[in-house]
Amino acid sequence: MARADELSFVPLGGIGEIGMNLSLYGLGKGKQRSWLAVDLGVSFGNEEHLPGIDVVMPDIRFLESEKKNLVGLVLTHAHEDHFGAIIDLWPRLQCPIYATKFSAALFEAKCAAERNPPNIPVTVIESGGRIDIGPFNVEFVAVQHSIPESHALAIRTSEGLVLHTGDWKLDPTPLIGEPTNEKRLRELGDEGVLALIGDSTNAVREGRSPSEREVARGLAEIIKDAKGRVAVTTFASNVSRMRAVAEAAREADREVVLIGRAMERVAQVARETGYLDGIAPFRGADLYGHFPPNKVLALCTGSQGEPRAALARIANDDHPEVTLNQGDTVIFSSRTIPGNEKAVGAIINGLVSQGIKVITDRTHMVHVSGHPRRDELREMISWIRPQLLIPAHGEALHLSEHASLARSCGVPKVLICKNGDGVRLAPGEPAIVEQVPSGRLYKDGKILEDQNARAVVARRRLAFAGGAFVALALTEQGELADDPQVDLVGIPERNAAGELMDELIFDVAVATFDNLPRAKRRDSDAVGEAVRRAVRSAIAEHWGKKTICVVHVLEV
Repeated sequence: MARADELSFVPLGGIGEIGMNLSLYGLGKGKQRSWLAVDLGVSFGNEEHLPGIDVVMPDIRFLESEKKNLVGLVLTHAHEDHFGAIIDLWPRLQCPIYATKFSAALFEAKCAAERNPPNIPVTVIESGGRIDIGPFNVEFVAVQHSIPESHALAIRTSEGLVLHTGDWKLDPTPLIGEPTNEKRLRELGDEGVLALIGDSTNAVREGRSPSEREVARGLAEIIKDAKGRVAVTTFASNVSRMRAVAEAAREADREVVLIGRAMERVAQVARETGYLDGIAPFRGADLYGHFPPNKVLALCTGSQGEPRAALARIANDDHPEVTLNQGDTVIFSSRTIPGNEKAVGAIINGLVSQGIKVITDRTHMVHVSGHPRRDELREMISWIRPQLLIPAHGEALHLSEHASLARSCGVPKVLICKNGDGVRLAPGEPAIVEQVPSGRLYKDGKILEDQNARAVVARRRLAFAGGAFVALALTEQGELADDPQVDLVGIPERNAAGELMDELIFDVAVATFDNLPRAKRRDSDAVGEAVRRAVRSAIAEHWGKKTICVVHVLEV
């Protein structure tokens, strides 16, 4: 009797973290498995730990090795952490892409904003539609989230049905789109779900996520009562929030000015796809100064403290067209992503010090999450009744809490995995049965680097401890042709005793060379290594930090 096909789940991103989502589903035997990819997103670099790195992407070595078996890439929705890596990584994969109308349109607009983007075709699927992709039948089930057309994926295979929830919440009164399709989810549960791979972002929070309608009312009250200019910052992709701000501005007799290219791009796509029907055209940044202070509202990017985003430039009085003054109001209609607290706090403090009123979700109903809290997770589990639940889209704490909740709800099997784990879903007992290559890719300017790339590691070290550069010129006889040249970068000018560091290092370099045996003086490699060790040790002694030290030895 022939062995049944094996159904596998392999996450390459999005497990143990919030961001950089990439999930694989495999069906087949051994090396003959067909692979379906779900999402291909990014997370963002941290200047403190990854200086110069703009975005972080999943390492796709394994997927590249299975390229011939990759039948397609399906997008759950158009947030950057779910589709932001496609432009950079798709050329390595060259697979078909499937998405609904809004996601496809936003991706097209994103490509259009790039210099010389690859030609990446996207097949548009109707919300609620089904399509065969290789041996997988994929159904797009509408769910609510903080962007239009977010979908759970019902993935049918010969070995069973898997529900990949994507990002979702239960909002009975959404501002845009329909509520999460409870009826269809219950029907899937009745059909029988082998495994549920589910959003864990808010698994630590009890209760339910409030509705976007509540945010809309809160924003309307604040904007109506505000004196002077008003600026609202939120995620550019949150079209519901964009619509709520526009409606609040209309009631307060204010014109909405869009500030930031990302905001402009999403607004354009939202209009083209009908999600801003009935909303008056937004104004360009060049018209901001033409309106009286009590008649204008700036809707801008920068809610996460991004240094180049509109709000940071406004707060630093560095924006060419938009200014704020004492008595004006800034509303942060967003929640700070972990890791961005310092950057956001710096902007808030800068605004407050200028006499600008700052409103956040800590004191007012100006933001709600697009992810389910614990009561919503319980409802999803009760509808789906999966045989297996795998927590996803969360850090370790979120995954653990989601797993505990699932067990308390009677889910027969719960499995926590990590990026690179190959999970057998069927047949037989679900288990982690293999490890595949995984990791991170760093976008460094125009270049994609491995996480262990020398440039990335060295730059991080330079950021914390600077660098010492020494050049020596040697004659054929093993003598110094001239004085060594010393250049110290990012190192204090003087030591604790007030002595000049470059003079100290010069003396160390000369003394080290002079103390070498004559035979070694004629060996440029030996000279370079001896001087490097001595200089590095001297800097550590005088400064207390171990710096990068580079020695160039020239033979003249």
